[in-house]
Amino acid sequence: MEAVLLTWVGKRDLEAITCTDQGPVLSTLKAFQFSRVVLLSSYSSSELRKYKSWLVERLRDSAPSIESHHEPLNSPIDFTSIYQVADRHLQRLHSGQSNLSILLSPGTPAMQAVWILLGKTKYPVTFYQSSREQGVEQVEIPFNIAAEYIPSAVSVNDQHLANLINDQALVHAAFDDIITQDPNMLRLKKQAQILAEREVPVLIQGETGTGKELFARAIHNVSRRANQPFIALNCGAIPPELIDTTLFGHKKGAFTGAASDRAGVFQQAHGGTLFLDEFGELTTAAQVRLLRAIQEGLVTPVGSQKEESVDVRIITATHRNLIEDIANGGFREDLFYRVAVGVLTLPPLRSREGDLLHLSETLLAGLAKQDKALEDKKLSVDAKNLILLHLWPGNIRELRSTILRASLWSSDELISGEEMQQAFFHRSQKQDGLLDRDVSQGVDIQDIISELVGHYVPRALLASQGNKSDAAKLLGLKNYQTLNNWIEKHRVKIDN
Repeated sequence: MEAVLLTWVGKRDLEAITCTDQGPVLSTLKAFQFSRVVLLSSYSSSELRKYKSWLVERLRDSAPSIESHHEPLNSPIDFTSIYQVADRHLQRLHSGQSNLSILLSPGTPAMQAVWILLGKTKYPVTFYQSSREQGVEQVEIPFNIAAEYIPSAVSVNDQHLANLINDQALVHAAFDDIITQDPNMLRLKKQAQILAEREVPVLIQGETGTGKELFARAIHNVSRRANQPFIALNCGAIPPELIDTTLFGHKKGAFTGAASDRAGVFQQAHGGTLFLDEFGELTTAAQVRLLRAIQEGLVTPVGSQKEESVDVRIITATHRNLIEDIANGGFREDLFYRVAVGVLTLPPLRSREGDLLHLSETLLAGLAKQDKALEDKKLSVDAKNLILLHLWPGNIRELRSTILRASLWSSDELISGEEMQQAFFHRSQKQDGLLDRDVSQGVDIQDIISELVGHYVPRALLASQGNKSDAAKLLGLKNYQTLNNWIEKHRVKIDN
């Protein structure tokens, strides 16, 4: 991965040409290795050319690739022009193919402030500074503007300030595949970017089909491990007898059929990210061995007596409520808190405001790119209404397969409501709660009322020891005659 240093050329750097002081830029390049250096200067073009030649001569054989840009400013303390120049170059240089660093020392305090603002919001960078007293050192700036400043600042009654703040917290392009207009999902994308830029374990919670692996891959692609392996493992699909060899690998001859050495997912993901999907399905015995590997970064292949060191970032995902599993003894509390440092809880599709039709049309357009026979397909008003009424228990995965089926079965360019209805899977209503029935599949409201009455009337009679007047009061009915009418109308079974 290319190591890039971006810096302004300051007065001390230019003066270094005629004195013994090396200046911040040369001092930094002698102290740390970079493959590419980008110099920005508001001084004259001739001074910049002269400095670049002097810098190359001083570095000689160890000189990295050096490019220089003359950037006239309104003034060295004009925030607007400084910001425009700095943002343009950071945007140009920022990619998953490079580790980007900024040298803070050269330039005015306004230039340094802009570097910090951009480096703590829009672009993940490493900061360096150089001084005569302390030499050259990497700088850790112990705050995050996006996480700490924005929540309080957006509450200020100043729309212009709020707009400026929100513009700084842009989401990385790696998250573009997560299509949403929902405010909660947009917030989760920003939180995921913050987590991506830090080496912390991440736990992603959410129902099946909500996009947990999509988030995991985006986090990996934004992180410093982007060019290293991303290994995904479905923990729920591993037979118990193969857990150790799947996770940690095995040596030749470790068991019958082990004809050669095999690397486990920890070794395969070395230097990169290991995504453990359906994490909550691991047995308690496997949880113990996994905890040690995560805590110590050491694994022992099956059939080996020697530990191997691994460097992986762990991202886990589950549809289960692990807190409840801990309370029930089904999941280890110490392992949960080891992986649940950064936590993202993805909402189900039915709770994502404004996303259903937006996603449907986006998925339909994506299918058209894959199959020319589908490129003119559109959703009718009736089809859109059915999509809005459906609960989508399978979430985005179900939505995509349903849109595909409806597209394949549609004989015209416009997908009708009937064709969309045929594309749905018809589930048993008995599996749903009273308030969770899928209206798009049709419901009998009288049956629902009868089910409700049949549930509560016997319980009210039990609580009132069979006294119908008291039971009627408990149910909010006027008198026992009304209760009798309900019992008869809804055919309530009463145990004598």
